[in-house]
Amino acid sequence: MAVRATKLGIWTLRVVVLVWVSTDMASAQAIRPLANEYVAVYQSSDPAGIYVYSPGLTRCPNGRLIATCDLGGTRADVLVKSDPGFCRGRIFVSDDRGQTWHARGGFHFMHARPFVAGDALYILGHAGDLRVIRSDDWGETWSAHATLTQNQRWHQAPSNVWYARDHVYLVMERNVYSDVKSWSVSVLAPVLMRAPVGADLTQRENWTFAEELVFRDAVPMDQPNQFGVPFFEFDPQGDVWTAAGRNMAPPGWLETNVVQVTDPQHYWYDPAGRTLHLLMRAHTGGTGYAALAKVVENEDGSMTTLLEKNPSGRDVAFLPLPGGQMKFHILYDEPTQLYWLLSSQATDSMTRSELLPPSRFNLPNNERHRLQLHFSKNLVDWCFAGLVAKTEDPRQARHYASMVIDGDDLHILSRSGTELAHNAHNGDVLSFHTVKNFRSLVY
Repeated sequence: MAVRATKLGIWTLRVVVLVWVSTDMASAQAIRPLANEYVAVYQSSDPAGIYVYSPGLTRCPNGRLIATCDLGGTRADVLVKSDPGFCRGRIFVSDDRGQTWHARGGFHFMHARPFVAGDALYILGHAGDLRVIRSDDWGETWSAHATLTQNQRWHQAPSNVWYARDHVYLVMERNVYSDVKSWSVSVLAPVLMRAPVGADLTQRENWTFAEELVFRDAVPMDQPNQFGVPFFEFDPQGDVWTAAGRNMAPPGWLETNVVQVTDPQHYWYDPAGRTLHLLMRAHTGGTGYAALAKVVENEDGSMTTLLEKNPSGRDVAFLPLPGGQMKFHILYDEPTQLYWLLSSQATDSMTRSELLPPSRFNLPNNERHRLQLHFSKNLVDWCFAGLVAKTEDPRQARHYASMVIDGDDLHILSRSGTELAHNAHNGDVLSFHTVKNFRSLVY
């Protein structure tokens, strides 16, 4: 009996240990959001009629954070037309690393991003034509807007800014053709803009614009491919409606980030440092890849836009990228020599349109309530760093975010929604999140 009792005791102990190990492993493997809590930089007073769009974020040399957004919706549109003092664009500053925010004026354009160049702070966007304002006191006061183009139609989102050889680079997208009756991303051309960091960037002569490359000209959809693009049928001039009233606009690219390959061992590395790559949201109805182009700076200072090529000589128009189906943001971190990617996580893009819940916005690939972080050494192979923020309700979005590095932390500004939000696209809050010690996520 004593032997049996001992064996039973050992067997029981083993069961307890196994259960404990199993439970501990499950707990360790659970994905916990890195920065679910947030500070509300701006909250809509009318979620049904005023929506919060275009989060832009930068850090000044003195540590001040600058946040921008623009307001849309039916009531906002009425106020823009009826009230000269109503600004669609809003500016906020924080001197305590995002714990508190204060309004510092506004601007009459949209899709804007703040950025530093030399000893000045700028906000650049468009109201049809490109517009820019300047601050020489880090956001306390602002100039009147200057117009950089005439009688053109522009687009973009507050994507990244790149600095190289004492120049600043960013992308705005021009609507080149006017024959598309729906969402016009098929006829957008990402235009890389370059300017000396010490120049006055409110002056058109200080900017050089790259030549234009339109998606439908560069990536024809009437030719067969093995990439499964596009996922849904489309009409080249308009929408094709899927089940449940969800529509597929013609495929295209938009919301462009600009980067350079820094690794001399990379296939796309340019030893002269005169090639920049454009990574864009790929609107194809699918998930998991971005659109790709490159810009080559010529000896005469002009810039040529074209598709990249693989060693086989084949053009590369799409690139694997988690969340490339939605607006994403890329930063390069010099200490780690890694690219950091902030994007929307897709979890059910293969669910049939008619079976999606009513709270899901548009097509199955249009999931907007899970914000994720990745890192990469080569812009192609991405490692999952963590889930930044998420909600259980698809209507309460966490998406279209911008980010900036502040010491050891990563600050994130998100176009978000509460339970009062109109839908996942039209949120009611500008939310600020911080991922502490973000470099510790590297493995």
